[in-house]
Amino acid sequence: MLNSDLDIRLEPRLKELYQLHKERSANIDWSYHEFIPWDKAMSFKRVPWEESQVTLPKGVIIAVETALLTEVNLPWYTSHLDYTFKNSMEVINDFVRTWTAEEDQHSNVLETYLLVTRNVNPARLHELRKRVVESGWFPDFTNPLATMAYTTLQELATLVFYNNVAKVAGLHDKDLATLLRRVAKDEALHYAFYRDTVKAHLELDPNFIVYFEKVIINFSMPGAVMPDFTDRMKTIAIDTNYGPLQYFDQVLDVVIKYWDIANLQPTSEEAKQSQANIMKYHGRLKRIKDRQEKNKR
Repeated sequence: MLNSDLDIRLEPRLKELYQLHKERSANIDWSYHEFIPWDKAMSFKRVPWEESQVTLPKGVIIAVETALLTEVNLPWYTSHLDYTFKNSMEVINDFVRTWTAEEDQHSNVLETYLLVTRNVNPARLHELRKRVVESGWFPDFTNPLATMAYTTLQELATLVFYNNVAKVAGLHDKDLATLLRRVAKDEALHYAFYRDTVKAHLELDPNFIVYFEKVIINFSMPGAVMPDFTDRMKTIAIDTNYGPLQYFDQVLDVVIKYWDIANLQPTSEEAKQSQANIMKYHGRLKRIKDRQEKNKR
C-alpha cells in the first residue's frame, strides 16, 4: 500500500510549481482598497441602513454574501492545511503560507464592498459572519493526497463561481464584476498548483488514485457549514449561473480530463477499483447533465 504522504521524489517538481506560482502571483499582486467604490461610503451612525438602499438583485447579493461567508473561514482552512502538511516537504509549507496571505484579502474585499454599497443589512451580516466562523470547518479527511485533490476541486469551483457571478453582476455594477474577476485570478493560480501536484503524483504512480476517490465522489464546498446553504445554492444556480450543471462541465469534467483518470494504468486491484468508481461516478453525472440539457430544449 502506498503512503498517503506527498512523495519526496517529487520535491524538485513541486519547487518548480511553487516558483512558477510566485512569479505569476507577483504579476497580479493587488490590494483590496483599489477595488472598493469608496465614493459610495457613508457612516451607518449618520445614515442608518434601510432596505431601500439596496441596488443589486437578490440573487447577486446572495451569491456575493455566500462567497464572503465561505472566505471568512480562512483560519480553519489554514489550520487544516497546516495540520495535514506538518510533516511534508518544506516547499509545501511555504506554499500554504503564501496561499494564506493571498486568500486573506478575499473576505475583506467582499465584506467591505457589501457594506460600502449598502447591499446588506450590516447587523445581519455581522451575525452571519460570527455564526459561520464559530461553526468551524472539519473535513472528514486528513491525509495529504486527499487534501490536494480536495483543494484542486475547491479552488476550481471557486474560480468558476466568481467568474460566472461576475458575468451577471456586471449588468448591474461593473465595479463588482471587476472585483470578482480579480479574486478569481488568485483562485486560478491556487488551483493550478494543487492540480499539478496531483497530476505529478499520478504520473509518478497511478496507484495514488486510491487517495483521490472518496474526495472526488463526495466533494462538497466548505461553505456547506453556513446557514441555509442548500437554499442559497438553489438561488445561485438560477440567478447567477452556478449550479450542478456548471459544476460538472466546468469543474469535475475538467479535472477528470486533466488528470487523465480514464487512461491511467494502475497495477493494484484497489487502485483499479478506485479508477473504475470515479469513472462510473463521472458517467452518472454526465448522463444527468445530458438529460437536463435535453429537457431544456
